[in-house]
Amino acid sequence: MSSIGDPEALAQLLDRLGRVTPASVRKWGTLTPAEMLCHLGDAGDSVLGLRVPPGRPASGNPNRILKWIFLYSPVSMPRGVKTRPGVDPRMEGTPPGDFAQDAARVASGLRAMASADEGGLAPHHFFFGPMSRRDWQRWAWRHVDYHLRQFGV
Repeated sequence: MSSIGDPEALAQLLDRLGRVTPASVRKWGTLTPAEMLCHLGDAGDSVLGLRVPPGRPASGNPNRILKWIFLYSPVSMPRGVKTRPGVDPRMEGTPPGDFAQDAARVASGLRAMASADEGGLAPHHFFFGPMSRRDWQRWAWRHVDYHLRQFGV
């Protein structure tokens, strides 16, 4: 089960991230490559406590079944699920800027999540509820993998 807590899985994810270009063509969804990077950067910053997305705060209520399905089952994340406005670059999230800097922010956030102590990550996910370091590292891998596959990388 891949996770950014595994140095090899993290390295592979970062290599794939480095293959995304402004001209990458999406296979589904509506985000441009630049918007996808901003979305991932905002999500990572939120987990690291560097950014509090506008809108409803994260729930402390567990959603154990959906959390397990998304994080630990072999079921793929469904396409077309709307994200929170606070991490949507077309709404209240960070708009695209310099592509290379936006990509570097995502990579930096992944490395920080991979090396964070248990208490160094947000205690709750917006939808899944309480999250451990292991949960966040698995979530990060699945989330980034989903968006990279969106662009055929």
